[in-house]
Amino acid sequence: MDSSQRVRAIMSLVQAVDAGSFAAAGRQLGVTSAAVSKNVAGLEKGLGVRLMNRTTRTLKLTEEGEAFLHQARIALEALDAAVDTVAAHRALPAGRVRISTSSAFGRDHVLPALPALLDRYPGLSVEVDFDDRLVDIVRDGYDIAVRGGNIPDSALVTRPICRLNTVLVASPAYLAENGAPETPQALQTHRLIARRFLGGQVSQWNFRGDDGSITTLDPASKAMLTLSAPEAVVQAACDSAGIAEVGVHVAWDRLASGSLKILLFPYYQPATYEMVMQYPHRALVPPRVQVTVRHLLEALTADNKLHVPINTLNAYTA
Repeated sequence: MDSSQRVRAIMSLVQAVDAGSFAAAGRQLGVTSAAVSKNVAGLEKGLGVRLMNRTTRTLKLTEEGEAFLHQARIALEALDAAVDTVAAHRALPAGRVRISTSSAFGRDHVLPALPALLDRYPGLSVEVDFDDRLVDIVRDGYDIAVRGGNIPDSALVTRPICRLNTVLVASPAYLAENGAPETPQALQTHRLIARRFLGGQVSQWNFRGDDGSITTLDPASKAMLTLSAPEAVVQAACDSAGIAEVGVHVAWDRLASGSLKILLFPYYQPATYEMVMQYPHRALVPPRVQVTVRHLLEALTADNKLHVPINTLNAYTA
């Protein structure tokens, strides 16, 4: 079976599955049902496995057929995308791009990057959902998600943006009244502000010992205040409600102005969070998504608040 025959056979298989019968597939492809059956049979013979069980009423894929169909759809999508890519060389990218991002990060970092994107590609329109929940990109119809935290492995394409460093902070007014803790153990006598994620988990605070060991403090056990929004945690610390763990990128303006001071810098072990951009895996990504991903990565890479070197933070300690 040569390449052109193989492509016709694969298209026959995919169409037969989608249409539910050889006759319906033949009508869609403009050939007879016998031709569709012959194509599928030839494909099975060439592969040496049965892909589909047939009866007079139904078609049912075998286990091997299910696996082959999955790969076949990817291959056909790549062919379609190749045509789109060639057409894109003759015109600027156009169409709607749907983005999911968290409320605070989206407002402070993603949104400011969009006007330049739209100026550069006037054929684009962008729809952004600012939502802290974890979305299913494929099911919910998003093209891109910008998300942070502990990112699990998935079938999505993942492009790293930055590491989300965290620090412990308090306001100068709080420290003037209560003193600055000199050791992690001293936190037991201070007011603490805890951060609770939407899933219910409270962020733990980790500290390095002199011997290299790591100890963990659960701030929820004695927190005076527990908040879910990261920007609210920063504001509460600025208002002298207590000591809080905050993301450097969220609190950077307050650190730079002196409104917050970093505590226990030699002991504190930053949380291992990262910010990434994700999109569905495709052999060829649509041009409208390609240019948006590229633009956002460039803009976020140039965003200094997201890339503060951890070794420079000592200048902002109490």
